[in-house]
Amino acid sequence: MRAITMEEFGGPEVLRLTEVPDLESRAGHHILNVIRSGVNYADVHVRGNTYLAPVELPYIPGNEVLGTAPDGRRLVGLTRGGGYAEQAHLHRRIAWDVPDDISDDQAVCLALQGQSAWHILFTSAGVHAGERVVIPAAGGGLGSLAVQLAKNAGAKVIALASTEEKRLLAANLGADATVDSTTDDLTGAILEAAGGPVQVALEMTGGPQLPAVLAALAPRGRLAVYGFASGQQGNLPLRLLMEKSITVSGFWLPSLYGDRTALPTSMEKLFNAVRTGDLRTITGGVYPLAEAAVAHTTLATRTHSGKLSLDPTK
Repeated sequence: MRAITMEEFGGPEVLRLTEVPDLESRAGHHILNVIRSGVNYADVHVRGNTYLAPVELPYIPGNEVLGTAPDGRRLVGLTRGGGYAEQAHLHRRIAWDVPDDISDDQAVCLALQGQSAWHILFTSAGVHAGERVVIPAAGGGLGSLAVQLAKNAGAKVIALASTEEKRLLAANLGADATVDSTTDDLTGAILEAAGGPVQVALEMTGGPQLPAVLAALAPRGRLAVYGFASGQQGNLPLRLLMEKSITVSGFWLPSLYGDRTALPTSMEKLFNAVRTGDLRTITGGVYPLAEAAVAHTTLATRTHSGKLSLDPTK
């Protein structure tokens, strides 16, 4: 089968199309004929050797796939690598049947980014109706879903995005206010847009954006950290955390893989939200498998909106 393999860590150029042996049966797993491979920031961290879980080379990246099982079922789910290929092993515990009224491009938005958005908001940050919530990268795959989920929960959403086009998208998805994430005074811009300090802030950029967002939190506010897309992890000011009694939680989706109820429950809610029109998925581009490096470059430069994925059938 064809697959994208990494022989070394580095830039997008290390993602190379190769021929590898077809997969063999593995206990507790489906062998999926892959139709879509989700492209995520986790894959960028894997490529650069900064991922939370170390990987051994050679390696096939990709943690999110959609495809068909040998019995004809259409499944979407999560992997621990191996997704950028024509076939992938998908553990039965983190695989879900895709309803007939959910398209391939809708479903691939939900397994990793949809599930992450849901649990960051409601499991980690505990968002409630009436709270002011800051959501970064609001035009991206995860952020665009988080804007809608928070709004549907009754929160006031302040969306951060780097371009006017992405801020307009966030507003169209329900954000109450938008902020240019590249502004020099990000804290002041958030406070002005929100009408005061916020109760909840999501953070995935790191670097100087982390303390700027933290400073916009109200006393007893909650910060949910789930990435450092800038490549800089940043430091948390302990004095400020204590002075304002701020709660900081980290989130990594694989921590829920062993939970038998958390992900199945949230996936069903996500499917239902798409079905009813309460949740709109945004497709930012579908690339042939051989163009994985192009997809990674697009993701890193943030020139897209919504979800990026690969099509291993092309």
